[in-house]
Formats: sequence, C-alpha cells, structure tokens
Amino acid sequence: MDTARRVVMQQPGQPEVMRIEQSGLAEPAEHEVRLRQTAIGFNYIDIYQRQGLYPLPLPSGLGHEAAGVVEAVGPGVREFRPGDRVAYMNAGVGAYADARNVPAQRLVPIPAGISDEQAASVLFKGLTAQYLLRRTHRVEPGEVVLVHAAAGGVGQILCRWAKALGARVLATAGSPAKCELARAAGADIAVDYSQPDWVQHLLEANGGRKADVVYDSVGRATFEHSLDCAAQFGLVVLYGAASGPVPPLDTEVLNRKGCLYLTRPSVFPHNADPARLRANAAELFDAIARGWVRAEVSRRFALDDIVEVHRAAQARATQGAVVIVP
Repeated sequence: MDTARRVVMQQPGQPEVMRIEQSGLAEPAEHEVRLRQTAIGFNYIDIYQRQGLYPLPLPSGLGHEAAGVVEAVGPGVREFRPGDRVAYMNAGVGAYADARNVPAQRLVPIPAGISDEQAASVLFKGLTAQYLLRRTHRVEPGEVVLVHAAAGGVGQILCRWAKALGARVLATAGSPAKCELARAAGADIAVDYSQPDWVQHLLEANGGRKADVVYDSVGRATFEHSLDCAAQFGLVVLYGAASGPVPPLDTEVLNRKGCLYLTRPSVFPHNADPARLRANAAELFDAIARGWVRAEVSRRFALDDIVEVHRAAQARATQGAVVIVP
C-alpha cells in the first residue's frame, strides 16, 4: 500500500484548522485511477468550505482541482493508462493531497502544449467561464456583457473570452488598479464598484446601453445594481457570493426592472456527465490554444504552506491563478 499526504480539517474555522496528515493509499478500485499529483489548483470556494459557509461532512479534505500523472488504473479502466497526464475539477473534495484515487470518469486528458500547472490553475475557472459564456447564455457578436469582479481569476477569463467572441465587455472591480487589470484582460469599460454612483458612470460611459447579460459572482454588494445594469429582457447570472449571499428577492422586482431573467447556476451540474465534461474541457483547451484564454500561474505555494495560501487569499494578497505544488 502506498502512502499519501493530504490536508484534513476536523471542524470549520480559520486557516489554522487545516492539518496535513499521512495515511495509506489503497490500490485503485474498479473504474478508479491512482493519480500522483504534480499541481493543485486553488479556488475561492475552498475558503467558503473551510469556513463552513458551504458545509462539508466532517472530518473532510479540501480542494476540487488538480493535475498529475496516472500511476495505476483499477479494473474496468480503458481510457487511461500509467504515464498519462490528466486533470480534474469535480472528483469530490480532497484535491489538497500529493496522491489520491480518482474516478476515471472525472478525469480529462491534458493536451500537449499545456503544462500540469497550467491545467491545474485553469480547469475549474475555465470551465466556469465556459458554461457561463456558452451554455447559460451563448454570447454572440455585438452583445453587451457585464462582468463583475473582472480582475479575479474567472473574471479575467470571462473578459478575454467574451471579447474574442465579439461582445462589448463592461467590467467592474474593487479598485483603480484592478480596473486596469480588467482593461488589460479585454474590458472596453471598467469602473470601480467601491465608488458611489458607479452604475451611472458605467452606463454613461457605454452611451446608456445596458447589458444583455450580467455575470455576478459578488452577490450581496452588487446584486441589486446588477438588476439596474441589465437591459430589458436581459439575463442576470448570479454564480457566486464573494460579498455574502443575496437577501430574499421579491420576484416582482424582475418585472419592474424590465422583465428580466435571473438564474443561479453552478459549474458542477454542467460537468456532471463524463462526455459533457470532456467536451467542455476540449472547448476550453481550444480557447487556450487560440489565445482567447490565458493559463498563467501568478504564485506557487508548497502543500506544507496551505495555511499561508488561505491567509493570503483572504487578505486579497494574491492576483491571478495560485497553484499548490505537492
């Protein structure tokens, strides 16, 4: 039996609740693959789950996304063999580890030209952008798209990809420096949503035209303004709650604001089917190859420094993709 080092928490709380434990790793079961992980992706949902905002059965591991090399395959696995480079983002919580057994149906092959670190840094965020732009609302040339938190990992991908699809991209971010990041990522207009009257400034800068679709991952602090920024019959997509959950909504507001549509999707249902997951990943990797999406790692941390990863992210001391190296 091999061994694996993995992050475990016994209870939700501050970053210090995370501990690294070493334990045995059984041979892969039927339809499983044993993966020696070379890069682990960090996502803000990891913090929500560690804090207990999104409760997990305890004790629990953390992390959704990683890449590595197949070491062994269990009975019934035909699509992968030892030595293959693969990645995942929906194989169950527990990616913070140097090795683990993963259902083969949750793995996607990493194409040549993309490193393990790039795959681990972009798969979760990139597949989030993919379903938002191609499934929740299929962005067409000439449409106006509004992206909140546009300087973040998903936000920058949304801006670049939407621009490549021919959309006019409006963006918000939390500071002048982050607005510059949004513009560098392709936003035509970027405003600081920490400033008063930012909605008025945004719409004036866009000649009064509102957005056909609004992508809101911020939640409580931006949601009501998102409704004000959506055009008649427009779609508001609430896909996160970085500032806290949205209060209960009187749906009559959607009528008064212009017969708006509202949805609250998630990346996991959009990638639950193995064939759909691999098709979505192929579309993402194609967008990377075309230069529409960038897979760039901004900071690397050792697995032993996992507490520092969460501290830095909560303090907003990281920008761009963070990778944990086992």
